[in-house]
Amino acid sequence: MITEILVFISTTIVFYALYTYKKGHYYFQSRGLKYIQGVPLFGNTLRSTFGGHHMIYDIDQVYKAFPNEKYVGYMEGTKPHVLVRDPALIRQLTVKDFDHFLDHKSFFTDQIFMDSLFMMKGDRWRHMRATLSPAFTGSKMKQMVPFMNEISLNIVDYLKEKEGETINVDDIIRRYSNDVIASTAFGIQVNSLRDPDNEFYRTGQAVMTFTLYQKLKLVFMTMFPGLMKHADIFPQSATEFFKRIVSETMEYREKNNIERPDMIQLLMEAKKGTLKAQGEDKLDKIGFATTEDVEVKPQSEKSDWTQDELAAQAFLFFAAGFESAASAIALAIHELAINPAVQSRLYDEVKQTHDKHGRVNYEVIQGMKYLDCVFSETLRKWSPAIVMDRVCVRPYTLPPASEGAKPVKVNVGDVLYNVVNSLQLDPQYYPDPLKFDPDRFSDERKHEIQPTTYVPFGNGPRNCIASRFAILEAKVLMFHLILNFEVLKTEKTLDPIVLRAGDFSIKVKGGSYVQCRARK
Repeated sequence: MITEILVFISTTIVFYALYTYKKGHYYFQSRGLKYIQGVPLFGNTLRSTFGGHHMIYDIDQVYKAFPNEKYVGYMEGTKPHVLVRDPALIRQLTVKDFDHFLDHKSFFTDQIFMDSLFMMKGDRWRHMRATLSPAFTGSKMKQMVPFMNEISLNIVDYLKEKEGETINVDDIIRRYSNDVIASTAFGIQVNSLRDPDNEFYRTGQAVMTFTLYQKLKLVFMTMFPGLMKHADIFPQSATEFFKRIVSETMEYREKNNIERPDMIQLLMEAKKGTLKAQGEDKLDKIGFATTEDVEVKPQSEKSDWTQDELAAQAFLFFAAGFESAASAIALAIHELAINPAVQSRLYDEVKQTHDKHGRVNYEVIQGMKYLDCVFSETLRKWSPAIVMDRVCVRPYTLPPASEGAKPVKVNVGDVLYNVVNSLQLDPQYYPDPLKFDPDRFSDERKHEIQPTTYVPFGNGPRNCIASRFAILEAKVLMFHLILNFEVLKTEKTLDPIVLRAGDFSIKVKGGSYVQCRARK
């Protein structure tokens, strides 16, 4: 009996694999799209699925295979996607014709994630985006710099004790990110270097460090999206933690008339409808990578936000800050270790700025041009975005993919992947793209950057709402780190950098190891 069941299951999987394989390829063939033949069940993602390399390299292989095409076919597991590789077309799809591609693809189905700004769809998303946009203006971010300064100095004190030792930057930066978010979002003081097992950090690890079981779930969600549409990924204890923290903190502040310039306060104002836009000002531009504000106009009336919906925004802010921002900062420090000439120039600017102003504030950070060049170049080489996924919500016709080809109809529900990393590493747009060259973003050269070839925080109305926060968080720490230490390459420092396989996030294979030597 068991043998018959196993044979039936195996046969069903084989037939399903062949069916989806042929169906996906027919999708491309019927539209005249060029594509690389994938593997049944895995499509073009076989190597990244089994830890052969990072998923970026799967996408880049397809991107490079057809240099004359504006878009091509890409099979992610059993699902056919359109991989858009032309910068002008990407801009058209994400800005001008945004209303046709309003939504993100659903991949995690946990309710707290589905309730977040990132996964909200249609007019519900428009309302939340319009509600939260005033929370991320330069004026609001300015108020968070003192918290970032305080936590950065905790990092400096810790590293002074570790002078001469080889340290894992990944671990330290994630603890910094954790503490910044705990303070600036939730008003909770945490020092994760002194209290390494605090609840905030443990929760962050539980959310962002996937177990083998979770990774298998993700593989099956890619292969069998219909069967796995109700499978949760994040531990229930983690999601309940955020709901409890948001609810209890709001209740306590309302009861005791407490106000603090952090995310909880902004969410409380959003719930009451008192969070208002202040108009664009000179504080809104914190760096070259800052996303543009795009006005989003809801098309219907919206009732008050629920407590769970507000908790979901806090969860998203924590998850994105804990992982994406931390990855970018860690890679910036790794690049400084293997590019000492760049680090030396950055130190000169940091030292001059410190001698003139002392501890940094928002306006001082804005004026540090080379620091901005360094972090902008880090985001070019190692953007956490990978692709800008968009789901078609209104029928659309793409222009011909190449000369002589026919226009392609995109149906409701079809998924487009607008590439990010592959464009930013294309020698057509960035000569010697693997070289870490911050001067690409200098006043003299940044005009050479073609529109939509640099979008580390996305593009159009659905760009990253918290780009200012992420850039600010990185720059404040880098200021204090480079002021106090020379970051040195060690035998364990990977050069050149290769990304770790088996992760959505951007991390260095084997870890980012450096040594910090105190400056005299």
